[in-house]
Amino acid sequence: MPHRIAAASLIAIAGFIPATAQAQAPVPPEMRSEAMSLMQLCRGDYDRWCSGVTPGGGRILACLQAHSAQLSSACAGAMPRAQALRDRAVANGVMPK
Repeated sequence: MPHRIAAASLIAIAGFIPATAQAQAPVPPEMRSEAMSLMQLCRGDYDRWCSGVTPGGGRILACLQAHSAQLSSACAGAMPRAQALRDRAVANGVMPK
């Protein structure tokens, strides 16, 4: 069960895609796929630095960004994609601003 909780939390990395009923519109499959890809790249960093952060509202992305100097190279390299995904989700009404 903790693995599922971590996975759900990472899907919501910084609010990429809400893990709860916060969503305003359906999440397009390509956005969900991108979130899953980012989740895989940053899983270890999330576990190490941000596992205590409540998902949603950009909190996990902010946490990862706050630890940018400590992130694995794969996760650090994914941060621009993560921010772009979050911005797209907000623009498309998938998550609140």
